[in-house]
Amino acid sequence: MHYWICVDDTDMPGTRGTGWLLQELCRTLEDRQMGACSAISRHQLFVHEDVPYTSHNSSMCFEFEPARGTTEAQIIDFMGTALETRSQKGSDPGLCVTGPVTAKAGERLMAFGRTAKQNICKKGEAYGLARYLGIHLSGHGGTGDGIIGALAGIGLRMSGNDGRYRGWHHLGKPGDVLGVGTLCAYPFIDGLVMESGSPLAPEEKVQVGSEKTKTVRLGSRRVVVVTDNESAKETGIPYRTITKKEAKQY
Repeated sequence: MHYWICVDDTDMPGTRGTGWLLQELCRTLEDRQMGACSAISRHQLFVHEDVPYTSHNSSMCFEFEPARGTTEAQIIDFMGTALETRSQKGSDPGLCVTGPVTAKAGERLMAFGRTAKQNICKKGEAYGLARYLGIHLSGHGGTGDGIIGALAGIGLRMSGNDGRYRGWHHLGKPGDVLGVGTLCAYPFIDGLVMESGSPLAPEEKVQVGSEKTKTVRLGSRRVVVVTDNESAKETGIPYRTITKKEAKQY
């Protein structure tokens, strides 16, 4: 059984973000041999003055392959207890956990995720959809408003074309030229793609755009995005990796 797990709103201003907590929980799940966790993706939601959030209004999601004997109830209990005991006082943590869903249910989840990126959603809408689809959604402190982002994050992760992965990677200095095949040898890079999503061939070369490179989720893969290289005429290298600032659009 494969699971999607998403949490939102566990932090407060001046404290470590939800990504830090979720990374620690993933390590604990694996240390306890409950299963294997995927890389964590961050999904940007609607930023509006009427939407309470700590810094950027984003939820964090990962996929989980349970070990033999690990039940869904155990996963929910572990995650729920951790959010109640380790979230910052004053936060409004929410949790969503689901196994495989039907194509129709997946479409409903993805539609909710897209809506949450553009409009204000209500807790009642989120709870209603979760009940209808038969997936777990729960609040674990404060107002519990984090359940909205938790449900939305599941849908956005499922879409395969939203979010950027937690962590930055030092692939080289700005201006360095690297082969696509060389970069794809890293275990955290599934491919290099243009902004349109078109893949680059292994023999292509790219220029490093900034000291820190972010991987993003496109085509349900963990990829590095490249864009047109402004110095292509001088270098002969048509593409460069996107910068930290440019990665914020994902």
